[in-house]
Amino acid sequence: MGTPPAKPGLRADAESNRERIVEAARRVFAEQGLNVALREVADEAGVGIATLYRRFPTRADLIAGVFTEKMTIYAESVETALADPDPWHGFCGYLETLCAMQAEDQGFTHVLTLSFPTAKAFEAQRRRAYQNFSRLIEKAQEAGRLRPDFVAEDLIMLLMANAGVLTATAQSAPNTWRRFLAYLIESFDTATTTAALPAPPSARAMFRAMRQAR
Repeated sequence: MGTPPAKPGLRADAESNRERIVEAARRVFAEQGLNVALREVADEAGVGIATLYRRFPTRADLIAGVFTEKMTIYAESVETALADPDPWHGFCGYLETLCAMQAEDQGFTHVLTLSFPTAKAFEAQRRRAYQNFSRLIEKAQEAGRLRPDFVAEDLIMLLMANAGVLTATAQSAPNTWRRFLAYLIESFDTATTTAALPAPPSARAMFRAMRQAR
């Protein structure tokens, strides 16, 4: 005999618990970052820690569940930038969008600089964004505004650095990231810079850095 199907009431309860956990985690991660104790998330959701782990067996599963929608927005924003008739304007606008997303949510600040190998759909969105960003780089360089030695790995470095700025200034000077980004954009512009850069890190090295940042 096969396993009896779950009763509709049980399925509804399970889905309700999942939604409550995701909403609670979204609030807690936004306020305290990703390393908060998961028991705090369970308490915020009004469920037991065992219930949380049934729905999300690992912290990475929970993080991916919470930030899937934002990761989709992240991926779509580079497509918007690619559609801009001015590639340099699109490039700068994309960087501002990403940094603003980091500033709005302390949890997402760190999600952008981490990897989640077991969350296939989540990582697929990241790859989509990364590939399109590489195309955006080429367009901005062909337009003559983005320095020719800028590489896609520089975006990861930028987001890691911005995460540090946000962590240090969020409470006392929350708009500091805008000035930081303005400095960086000026350094990317061929109209204002000519000095050569040191060699960039490899894509493999930056991926390792993302894995270790957790």
